[in-house]
Amino acid sequence: MQLTRGADYAVRVMIQLASPESDGRLSLPGLAAATDAPESFLSKVLQSLARAGLITSRRGQAGGFRITPRGRDSSMREVIEAVDGPICLNVCLAHGPSCTRKAQCPAHPVWARAQRALFDVLSSVTVATMAAQAQAPGRANAPAAIPGLHPHANPAK
Repeated sequence: MQLTRGADYAVRVMIQLASPESDGRLSLPGLAAATDAPESFLSKVLQSLARAGLITSRRGQAGGFRITPRGRDSSMREVIEAVDGPICLNVCLAHGPSCTRKAQCPAHPVWARAQRALFDVLSSVTVATMAAQAQAPGRANAPAAIPGLHPHANPAK
């Protein structure tokens, strides 16, 4: 399982917009360069974030994108879901009628536990926290420094 590129770019954009060095509005080309994302694809991601109320956009010479207070306080899960829609690890976890076997399926409780754990981690960190962590001196991409993440959760270690 892997998040979409759109969700990855959305998280990058939100961290960039929340960082102290992003004082004000950032243009599409500026965000694309800062997040290493293609402009054409990033514009669609930005539209989704704006529709969700996480950022605002303004056209024109003084235009660009700015994070909203709600966006700054949003969780990683909210950012991902703004772009990709609700996270659902398996069809049997979707709301409404989905799988007729779930009542007797031994895998269903495992899927449900895994989804709850994913929700807990993605909901435990805000955009503002990630932006502050990105600015921390001497940070070596250490996810353990983000509240709710454990040192052994870093696959690079």
